[in-house]
Amino acid sequence: MKIVTGAERTSTSVGLKSKGVLRELVRNRALLLMFLPAATLLFLFNYLPLAGLVIAFKNFDFSKGIFGSDWAQPFFNNFDYLISSETAYRAVRNTILLNALFIAAGLVFEVGLALLLNEIRNKYFKRITQSLTFLPFFISWIVVGVFAYNLMNFESGAINRIIQSLGFDPVDFYSEAGLWPFILTLAVRWKVTGYGTIIYLAALTSVDNSYYEAASIDGATRWQQTRYISLPMLKPTIMILTLLAVGRIMNADFGMFYAMIGDAALLFPTTDVIDTFVYRSLRKSGDIGMASAAGFVQSTVAFVLVLVSNYIARRTDKDSAIF
Repeated sequence: MKIVTGAERTSTSVGLKSKGVLRELVRNRALLLMFLPAATLLFLFNYLPLAGLVIAFKNFDFSKGIFGSDWAQPFFNNFDYLISSETAYRAVRNTILLNALFIAAGLVFEVGLALLLNEIRNKYFKRITQSLTFLPFFISWIVVGVFAYNLMNFESGAINRIIQSLGFDPVDFYSEAGLWPFILTLAVRWKVTGYGTIIYLAALTSVDNSYYEAASIDGATRWQQTRYISLPMLKPTIMILTLLAVGRIMNADFGMFYAMIGDAALLFPTTDVIDTFVYRSLRKSGDIGMASAAGFVQSTVAFVLVLVSNYIARRTDKDSAIF
């Protein structure tokens, strides 16, 4: 009788696993071929550029290239401006607070609209309403910025004309920094609420209708059905989308902020974010290393926030966590 050693047993097990993997690859070759273009784009635009993070620790010189440029002296020199500058601190603070406001408002508006659309029984009215709320998503932020300026312009804006017709003094919106967190939130909600509602509405339409029928037989009102059936069913989707949004909390939509605010320095105390701050600094100094350092900080903080948020979600509900 042949005695099988541990090494032979391990070798056999690895061989069987390799054959199993190859068998699965052959069996799912059509799906893998469909996934190949997306995987290629993901590698080219998400993983390959990670090598460029080294710029954050170098005195970048275009003539020498990324890897030929000298290392910064001291090593974290490019990060000093972000740490020591009061303007940089303000940009970081505004980025976090504004994105937190956008996330909270988005949760309320998108879930609320999804619940309202789910209650509509006339399918034609439901489709028309959903299309109208989805339409602003396709409008460029440049166009939205022009709309906002025509509405809030001090001299000839539509809002100030209405205010003056009511006998009140006009408001100079472009010098009142305290108003702009709310103005930006309204602009974001008007533009993207219809788009953000789609996922929640899809989750609601997948709920088994027998739950609502049983609740109706037991005498539950529409509000009680929404509270005890619809919202609990939406909880995993809400948690996952919120976690993904938290991961982007250090990244501001540069197109939105620059189209809505531009170079209006009076509004910077509440609207200057990391992206616009880095853009202005790069335009003035041309320091690629500092801009890369800012991006490195954004990515690192976002990564930590995702890990912490996901850990909290797992402790609350394992099914609601991303990983």
